[in-house]
Order: sequence, then structure tokens, then C-alpha cells
Amino acid sequence: MTRLIAALAALPLLAATTAPVQIPVERLSADVRVLASDAFEGRAPGTPGEAKTVAWLIDQFKAAGLEPGGPAGSWTQPVPLIRTQLGTGAVTANGTAWTLGRDVYLSTVRPAARATIADAPLVFVGYGVSAPERQWDDFKGVDLKGKVAVFLINDPDFEATAGDDAAGRFGDRRMTYYGRWTYKFEEAARRGAVGALIVHDTPGAGYGWATVTAPGGENYDVADPAAPRIGLQGWIERGVATRLFAAAGLDLAQLRKAARRADFRPVALPGTGFATDLPVTVTRAESRNVLAKLTGRTRPDETILYGAHWDAYGIGAPDASGRTVRPGANDDALGTAGVLAIARAAAKAPRPARTQVFALWTGEERGLLGSETYAAHPVYPAAKTVANLTLDILQTAGPARDVLLVGAGQNALEDQLAAAATAQGRTVTPEALPERGLFYRADHFSLARRGVPTLLLMAISGAPDLVTGGRAAGQQWLDGYMRCYHQTCDAWSRDWRLDGAAADVDLLRRIGFDLANGDAWPVWRPGSEFKAIRDTSAAERAGR
Repeated sequence: MTRLIAALAALPLLAATTAPVQIPVERLSADVRVLASDAFEGRAPGTPGEAKTVAWLIDQFKAAGLEPGGPAGSWTQPVPLIRTQLGTGAVTANGTAWTLGRDVYLSTVRPAARATIADAPLVFVGYGVSAPERQWDDFKGVDLKGKVAVFLINDPDFEATAGDDAAGRFGDRRMTYYGRWTYKFEEAARRGAVGALIVHDTPGAGYGWATVTAPGGENYDVADPAAPRIGLQGWIERGVATRLFAAAGLDLAQLRKAARRADFRPVALPGTGFATDLPVTVTRAESRNVLAKLTGRTRPDETILYGAHWDAYGIGAPDASGRTVRPGANDDALGTAGVLAIARAAAKAPRPARTQVFALWTGEERGLLGSETYAAHPVYPAAKTVANLTLDILQTAGPARDVLLVGAGQNALEDQLAAAATAQGRTVTPEALPERGLFYRADHFSLARRGVPTLLLMAISGAPDLVTGGRAAGQQWLDGYMRCYHQTCDAWSRDWRLDGAAADVDLLRRIGFDLANGDAWPVWRPGSEFKAIRDTSAAERAGR
């Protein structure tokens, strides 16, 4: 009895020190249910599903009382895209026929009628990293012109052990940008390769083969890229890659170890090379970012930017139940609903000193294309953008004792996240899976690489410590969701428990509102690769 009385006595104190969440769970669910419905056709850029999505989002902002936030007083920012779709055809490697989707996954962003490679030599380039600042070069001056580069995924120290030259060189298990598939394709293009293939493995990539193949040969790019693009890009299934190397008299397992040494040199695969002859359907479309704002009362040129991506994967091949729409309910209709919720709350609050911008990006699933277009052509200058707060996948399993932080150690926004979490009676847990490189995989990265301090909430960064069931239950949720990642089963469910997601959205609302009402400029930590970029524009902020 004494213990029960003591426990009851503690309840008023808990209520007094835990700030209420101001994000309505029912509205979050209702918004996701609409966006993830079949009527929106999976929200693929440049499709009828986009037109419905953009119109609906604008209606929501208008109804909430926001102002148009795009260029020239519009609600949208144009994002000219090309869409490519590979057809079926012959693919061979050293004389062995490969099956698209099973043995190899391919796509292109080149606007050509066919993707043809005629027996190009295959060259294994290890992790394909050129990082002078880390004293690492996998290429050693080897000419890749006219060749197909074969990469390992992630960083050279991903599998390193004590004694390997790579150990600790790239942050141990925490992925750097050098580990991302986007970097590897970019590097192959810069070096004149005609193709680039990455050996898939689930731990290194952070997702399974089904996620790799989910786009079904479809790809997107901005219509007029400034940098060169690789002619054909893709992934090799790990077992197929092992057999390919063995047929060439090479041991892939041994080469993986060799690639962790600083003296590694590219290895040519003996044989007839890699050949493809695949039709390509090319279409051009103008997709759109959706932008709304609430103009600041006294310092309107200083901007808080909230973001999420509205796009998903559209319509694909039928699943076992015959469903073809990939609705992207959590990725990222839920994040989009979160930004709408913050916008509605902001519209009802007293107008702060600084401007708040609510950005819903296109083309995230195709390579951060919408946010990258904005960052290259900003409506609100990066130097005066105080922070970017991004929502991309939230957990749907109920309230949690903690919030997961992606990219711990990057900037001072982490301190504000910790304070906001404490106000909710929660703690901050650094991401459990830094090897997935999530800091480089969401739309905030487009702003971060321009120096804007960013904060990303992404639930697939680890297992949450759920109030009911703890971290074991959180891991069960995470494992279940990853089976639906980019698949038809990422669908709205009436069984979702969104009080945890609402609490996470409310964290960004609190941080954003504090920044909008204050005069602080969050800074990058001394060890961040983005600090020097931000420092170059310090004078613009000092003069306000």
C-alpha cells in the first residue's frame, strides 16, 4: 500500500512537467489515409497522381490560412524532370546471361532510345572512394573510360577490423557520403565509365534486394544536370557477383578484404565483359515542389524551413495479392501530414519574428531531386535560412520513451531536440544504424550541403524504446516496417498508433517555433563537413 501511495503521489508532478503534444493524432491519420489512397496512384512525379497530390496539398495550405511560398507568389516551384523506363532485353556478363530483377538491377538517367553496352571490360574498384582528405584513393589513376566499374557498397571501413588500413578512417560503422550509391555512380561518371554496378549486400546497403528492385527499371533526373551522368547504373545480387568473380578466377571475399587496404588497386575481370541492349522509354515532365509560408513579423528575411517529401513510387508490378499501387503511407505521406500539422498550428499561433516556410518536395525517392532543385535555386537564400527541420518516416507503434537522432554530432539543433524531448518527458537516442547513411539519404541533405543547419527525424534509424514493450517491441515494429519499405504494403492502417508519431512531429514544431520567435543561429559542430560552408556566409547573418 505504501508503494501504491508513493506512485500515485508522483502522478501530478509528471503531469506538471510533461508538456502536452499539440499535434492531433486523428488528423495525422486522416491526412495519410487520403494521400495513400488508390486515388493518388502512389504519388509518382509527372503522373496524374502528382496532379491530384499537389492540388490537395495546396488546398490544405489555403484552408489553414497560409500564404503561397513559391517563386513570384506561387504555391509551387517547377522541377523539370526526365523519366526513363528500361524495357526488357539481353544482359550478359562474361558470356553468362543475367535476368533483370533477379540477377541484376539496372536503370539509366540518360535520355537515349537504347541503353547499349558492347562487351565493355569489367573493373573491380573496391569501394570506389577518392578522398584525399582521408588519404584514401581506390582508383590509383586507373583509366575507366569505356569500362564498367564494379563497386562495393558503403565505406572502406564498414567491415574493417583492427589492423586494416581502413579501420576508423571513415567513422567506423557510421556511413559517410563516400559510402552512398549516389556518390559511387557520380564518381564513375566523372571518370568516364560507361556503366557502374554495385555489389548488393543487405547490411552494407541498409535494405534488401526487394527494395533495390522496387522501381522496376524506372528512374528520374533533373532535365538539365550540371554534372555528367553514367550511361547505365545498377546493382548485382551478391550471390551472382560471387559467381561472376569466381568464373573470372577471382575470389570476391578476398578482394573485399584487399579493398580495406590503402594500397588496393583496381582489378580487371578477365573475360568478354559486360553487354546490354535494352530499350529506353524517355518522357519529360515538369514536377513541382509545394511551398507555403507565414511571413515573419519583424525579420521576414530570416527563414525556418520545415520539409517532407510528397512523392512515393507510383504504380508497379502486382504483388502476391495483385496490388500495384505503392502508396508510401509512412514514406512519406506521414511526414507530409506532419508538416501540414505544424503549418496548421503555426497559422493559429501569434505571428513570430521570422518567416516559417513549409516545403513539400517532389522526387525524393528518385534522388532528392525536388529538394536539390530548390537548394540549387533557392526561393529563400541559404545564408538566411536559420534551419531545416525534416520529417521522413515516423514510427506507428505508439508512444516511445525516446526519440532517435540521425547524424549525431553534426550541429547545435541537437541541443534543442534534447530540450524539447525533455519537456515531453523523453530522451534522445543516437541512431542505432549509422552504417545506413541516413544522414545522406533524405531531403535535408540538399540543404545541409549548402551549409543550412538541419535536423532529421527518421524512424528507420533504429528501434524506438516503446512505452509498451520497450526496445524489443520497437525492433519488432522496425523489422515489420522494413519488409514493406517501398512496397505495396506501406499502406495506411486503422491499427496504427500515431501518438508516438504525433509526439515526434511536435518536437520539430517546438524547435521551429522557438527559432522563429528568437534570434539564435544554430551552428555546425567543429567536426562537421558542413561547418566551413556555413562559415563563408557568416557576414550576411551578422549584418541581418
